[in-house]
Amino acid sequence: MTISALQAGLSGLQANQQALGVEAHNVANLATQNFQPQQAKFQETQGGTSVTISTAARNLSAADTAGAAPSGTDPASSITNSLVYKANFDLSAKVVQAADERIGTLLDIKA
Repeated sequence: MTISALQAGLSGLQANQQALGVEAHNVANLATQNFQPQQAKFQETQGGTSVTISTAARNLSAADTAGAAPSGTDPASSITNSLVYKANFDLSAKVVQAADERIGTLLDIKA
């Protein structure tokens, strides 16, 4: 059980790190003309959680005619998503830490 908790925690760390990278990329291109923001989608797999990255659909004609921001990135959504991904990353790190402590305890008992 400890090994599976360790794997789940590591999977969560990797998935949330990728998702944070997506949001950082979107924010970095906030002022880029015709930039199509990406979206992180979490999927559960046999080995844990993975992230797939897709280009978000958006309506370019509205932004072009209104003279709005050149990219389709919503700063409020990107900041909110980043905070959620960071919190999830921190929780996954705590799972890894707890699993590591349990493994250490198991190894000490057998020694």
